[in-house]
This record gives sequence, C-alpha cells and structure tokens, in this order.
Amino acid sequence: MNEIDILQLIEQKKYVELKKELVDMNPIDIAEVMDEIDPYTTLLVFRMLPKDIAVEVFSKFTNSQQREIVSSVTDKELNHILDELFFDDMIDIIEEMPANVVNKILQNSTVDERKLINEFLKYPEDSSGTIMTIEYVDLNQNMTVKEALEHIKEVGLNKETVYTCYVVDENRILEGIVSLRVLVTSEEDQIVRDLMVDVEDVVFANTHDDQEIVADLFLKYGYLAIPVVDKERRLTGIITVDDIMDVMEQEATEDFQKMAAMAPTEDAYLGTSIFTLARHRITWLLILMVGATLTAGIINRYENILSSMVVLMAFVPMLMDTGGNSGNQSSTLIIRGMATGDVTLKDKWKVLWKEFRVSILVGISLGIVNFFKNIFLDGVGKDVAITVSITLFATVVMAKMAGSMLPLIAKKLNLDPAIMAGPLITTLVDSLALIVYFSIASMMLGL
Repeated sequence: MNEIDILQLIEQKKYVELKKELVDMNPIDIAEVMDEIDPYTTLLVFRMLPKDIAVEVFSKFTNSQQREIVSSVTDKELNHILDELFFDDMIDIIEEMPANVVNKILQNSTVDERKLINEFLKYPEDSSGTIMTIEYVDLNQNMTVKEALEHIKEVGLNKETVYTCYVVDENRILEGIVSLRVLVTSEEDQIVRDLMVDVEDVVFANTHDDQEIVADLFLKYGYLAIPVVDKERRLTGIITVDDIMDVMEQEATEDFQKMAAMAPTEDAYLGTSIFTLARHRITWLLILMVGATLTAGIINRYENILSSMVVLMAFVPMLMDTGGNSGNQSSTLIIRGMATGDVTLKDKWKVLWKEFRVSILVGISLGIVNFFKNIFLDGVGKDVAITVSITLFATVVMAKMAGSMLPLIAKKLNLDPAIMAGPLITTLVDSLALIVYFSIASMMLGL
C-alpha cells in the first residue's frame, strides 16, 4: 500500500485496517507518511504502532516530529522509547531539542545514562565523540572462541553491530579487533589474542577528531565501523557507517549552502521561519553587495573611455558572466576533489599547471568564436572585436586560476573551501575582468 492509500485510511479513520497496514511497512516509510499529517493525528497513529516499530519510527522522525512526540507522550511511553533507542540516537535527539524537552528526557534516564549523556555533550561540536555509540561488543584477549561467541550471543541483541568485536584489557585500552567471521570459522579452543588484528594495524579515530576526518577514513578504507579512543587509547565508542552517511549528507548540504552564499543550517526548509531564512542569507548578500561596489567604482573610473566609445559597454555583461562561470567551473571541481580526497594541498602546483593549460585552450577557443561573432553578428569594427576577444581570453585565464587556487588557500587558512565558490568567485572575477577590459581598450583603441 502506498503513501496516498495510508493517508486515505487516516482521513477515513479506518484505524483497524490502518494498524494492520502499518505493521508491514518500513519504519522510514511510516515516518514519511506521518510527516504529512497534523501533530495530533501523528501522536494517535504513533500510539497504534507496536513498541518495537514505534521506536524505529521515532528514530527516523524529523527533529520537529520528535519534539512533538516527546512533549506529548507519558513518562512511561518515553521510558520505553529511551530504553530501546541506541545511545548515539538518544544523544542526537538531545542535541537538537529545546531545554524543556531535554529536561524531560534526562528526568526519565537512569543515573548512569545521565552521566554518559553529560559526558557525550561535552565533546566539541561536530567531533567524532558526538556521533559515536557505546553499543558495541568488547572481548578479552584471553577468551577462547567458544567464550567469545557465548558472550556475543548474550549481549549482541542490545548492540548496534556485532560484525566487528573490540578487544580491550582491564583498563579498556584498545588492543585489537576481531571479526565475527573469523570467530565463527575458527576452532572453539583458539584464543582471541591469536586471532585478532593487533592495534598497530587498526584504523581508529580520536574522540576530538573532526567528523569530516572520520568520514574520510570510511571513504578510504570502506569499513562498516571504526573504533573511537581517547588520548590514552581507551576505547570510548565506535562510529558506524550509517551514522557517517548522515554526516556526509550534512557536510554536503552545508557546502551547497556556503557555495550559494548562505549561512549553513540543518533546519528543514519548510519548517524554518522566514525571519530565520532571511537572517541566514542577508549577511553574505551584504558582503557581496559591498564587494559589488568595487565593480561600480571601476566603471566610474573608466567613464571617459565608455563615453568616447559607448559600444564597449555592450560587452561588459558577457565578459563578466563568462568570467564568473569559468571561475565557478574550476572552484567546483577543486572543492569536490578536496572533499573526496582526490585533491590535497600538496597538489597545488599540479592543479595550477593543469588549470592554466585548460584555461589557455578554453580562452583561445572562446576568443576566436567571439571575434567572428563580433564582426559578423554584432557588426563592430575589427579593433573592438580584437579588444573584446583578448579581454575574454585574459578573463577566462584569470578566472580559472582564481577558481582553482582560492579553495586551496582557504584550506591552508583552516577555512571551509566551500566559501570560495559561486558568488564570491564571481564578484572577484567581475572586478578583475573590468580592469583588464578597460586597460586593454585604452591601449588598443587609443582612448
């Protein structure tokens, strides 16, 4: 049954039939359906779900849906949700909730849980400590395979993953890892120590590592989970691939927003007030507006050239647009290459040389086409056509140099490379293009 059919059952109040259909649906699909209905009906439908499904659906809700549910359910219902949620999901929820909702969650948590929650919330924002989970299987290196498998059977149902087990000593120092595959294919009397991958060969993250660094580790090695340790190499948690996929989506969204000259936000578009959206946009627009005054100043400075040959003004938009587009092409490729690890700071000279050669080819091609267009379609003189074509060539070269280098410079300065894209590149290139254009025109045309 599709979403429209489910919504019709809700509208027709056929709750018995609705409950039967919901049980067979994927929790993600249920969450999407419930996003289409009002808060009161959402709570009504949520309470129809079996407890195990309700917890899964809750973890897939948007922040606003979770806020509504936590505010509306009884303490008993909330206790069940918290008991069944994986710890990292609970932390994610708490970080996004207002103070009154957080207080309700903490009041319904055990003393040990509150201690762990407070510890997690002290980690730096966007660090690996904030996205890790404590739901993992740990083993002692002196266990036999039989003992290890019995331990996994005993605790595995409450863990987020059992495919990789973590070997620690009595002080929780990480000593190695062993996969479930190795355990189930080994003799029962073999010792875990002899089967594990030693810690020197284990890829792990530190609790204070930025989540982007951890995402790069997942991309590089293709693991399903990576252990997280503190500065004493004590195992504090693990990060699973599903959590890092959420991080990658957040980082990609943030980059898109920065490239569009907006302050990053994780709030859903339709759930964000117009004042918040305006606040996120206006800062960069003000910066770019001030930057655009430089362009106006350049035009005013060369007003005598424009007054003596008005036809030059007709080609200004084309030069500025082509320069901006050329710069955006290069910056987008470099930013994406840096995000995937294909381009690093040490590659700066390779990038510069490659983009220079590309810009020469593109600039010559566009210049030649533009020259004949100016002569045969625009009907301007040969001197003007040459001036515009040379300027076009120079603009493309400058734009591609700037577009390729500025993201790398930003990275060197510990800034997000995404801010050196789109509108910022365009504003910079516009000013440079005009300076080159009027300088060449004054020399070529004797103005």
